[in-house]
Amino acid sequence: MSPTSGSRVLCDCVHCEHRSLRMFCNLDSNALVEFDTLGVHSEFQSGTIIFEEETPVGNVLVMCNGRVKLSSTSRQGKTLILKIALPGDVLGLGAVMSGSRYEVTAETIEPTQVKAIPREEFLAFIHKYGEASLHAAQALSEEYRTAFFDARRLALSVSAASRLASLLLEWGRAAAHGKTEMRFTMALTHEDLANLIGTSRETVTRMLGKFKRDKLILMRGATIVILAPDKLELMAA
Repeated sequence: MSPTSGSRVLCDCVHCEHRSLRMFCNLDSNALVEFDTLGVHSEFQSGTIIFEEETPVGNVLVMCNGRVKLSSTSRQGKTLILKIALPGDVLGLGAVMSGSRYEVTAETIEPTQVKAIPREEFLAFIHKYGEASLHAAQALSEEYRTAFFDARRLALSVSAASRLASLLLEWGRAAAHGKTEMRFTMALTHEDLANLIGTSRETVTRMLGKFKRDKLILMRGATIVILAPDKLELMAA
């Protein structure tokens, strides 16, 4: 589905509360005012595919609200979830910069707002503003860093429990924004979690139950609270 096929909504980049949380949008006033005029804001319902891997690149998408699942599927039909994108993340940046095809499929896991900027418009913007160009390079570097740590977690973690502990801590810290309490909404299914950490759905269900019984986490519906981050940290090491 084209990013511009969602319903039109109003977003304000200048006063966005998420701007300081992610690198690319944290621009100086002149660049930010112009950035606010670029592209089209759209809203998508949960379960919408924004773009698919191996399709020609058209837009770079900046996350305004919501969460998006980035995944890749093998020829045998096996799906690997690579990342859960959050507000402020830039989707399709590598493909837009290189002029290639999208490397992943982007699917919303909750109602999501994005800012879709055509490739040529985006490239002209980062060419005009050196700060934006630097932030784009830093965002690409962060994508590489995330991919590296995810690959290391899958390859070197001794158990599925350690990989799950590491993932829960990562999400808890991201949701906390520096606060003490680590609380977040789990929008993924147990099958999705299994794809993220390289195990089975049954194993994920069993481990979450054990974490809950051991009072490492608190689960209330889709909400998860990290109760013992120090113990999860030891488990993830």
